[in-house]
Amino acid sequence: MRAAPRAAPRDRWLWWLLVTVVASQTTLNLCRPLISYRSVALGADAFAVGLITAAFAILPLVVAVPLGRLSDRLRRTAWIVAAGIVLMALAPLLLAGSQRLATVAAGSAVLGLGHLTFMVAAQRLVAQRSAEARLDRNFGLLTASAALGQLVGPLLTSLLLADASSDAGLESATQRALLVAALTAALGLPAVLGLWSATRPRTGDGGSAPLPIANLLRRPGVPTGLFTSLALLAAVDLLTAYLPLIAEQRGITPAVVGALLATRAAASILSRLLVDRLVQRWSRRLLIMASTLGSAAALSAVALPVSGTAAMGIALALGGFLLGLGQPLTMTMVVRAVPPETRGTALSLRLWGNRLGQVAIPAAAATVAGAAGAAGALWFVSAVLLAATKAVHGSAGRQP
Repeated sequence: MRAAPRAAPRDRWLWWLLVTVVASQTTLNLCRPLISYRSVALGADAFAVGLITAAFAILPLVVAVPLGRLSDRLRRTAWIVAAGIVLMALAPLLLAGSQRLATVAAGSAVLGLGHLTFMVAAQRLVAQRSAEARLDRNFGLLTASAALGQLVGPLLTSLLLADASSDAGLESATQRALLVAALTAALGLPAVLGLWSATRPRTGDGGSAPLPIANLLRRPGVPTGLFTSLALLAAVDLLTAYLPLIAEQRGITPAVVGALLATRAAASILSRLLVDRLVQRWSRRLLIMASTLGSAAALSAVALPVSGTAAMGIALALGGFLLGLGQPLTMTMVVRAVPPETRGTALSLRLWGNRLGQVAIPAAAATVAGAAGAAGALWFVSAVLLAATKAVHGSAGRQP
């Protein structure tokens, strides 16, 4: 009975990490809309905005796996956490001073690199420092903190741009907002000091050669975890992108759309806070299947032409709860499927797959939406989620 109070000091690193996660995610979600506004202010058309947005994912696709390898070798992952935060603080400063679209694209690329660097280190830190029994709980807290930043960032964007009533006013307001974004990222740096004692436990295989990527991808549970993760992430992205179009067709105001999206996000935060309790009652595989299958049903309900505001709100509340479960559980699925000394690499592969999915699935959904309307994009991603459900079900008995 006296051992329980000692758990708090051992977990102190986690609470410092969560502070850095909220700061970085707030910065990211404050900057992403500002990049588009900054581009338009400098004369960008829709094609140029698309290229600048794509620049966010280019460097991460190249460096994700090497960063994962590095995180597996370093005993102090806090170095990489600090590097990611510094890059995320520098990116908005570069964007604020940009006078050419090429500089905006460079700022977008630096932001993407900083975010990936930070997330590789943060996820690896959880994987290496958490007891096996606490992986689900700690990954749930990590992703709940990220979702909180995803709520705060857009709210800050709205507040900081509220008084911009002209092109000149928008440019000035955007610059000020980007300086605030740099500050929010920098607020995470002091918390890194609290992570400094969080070192990788020494193991007897420190000198062994790293497993080839092909070997990691063949391990039971890894391909399924990667595919399920990118399907769930793409579902959130497509919902955010196409719900305003569906709502406009049904006469639903932008303010209501914002409330619907906030409902989804809040429900996801709740489920991530409860994920540890849910895993104690149901198997991880069953919960992941509930996440993908329930999310597919919720998005299909939103896409139905007969769905009004109330029905969409209920579907998004339930769907948001289930959507939130999948990400932390697939993190645990992936790290438990590989040797401890390669967990950083496996998590970086997961992030790499997420970025690839954020490009490929929306591109395919756009083709469907062109033929079937905005609702068609949600039908398409629902089909992808059903395929993920089948993959998880088929993985039964093959996971370690």
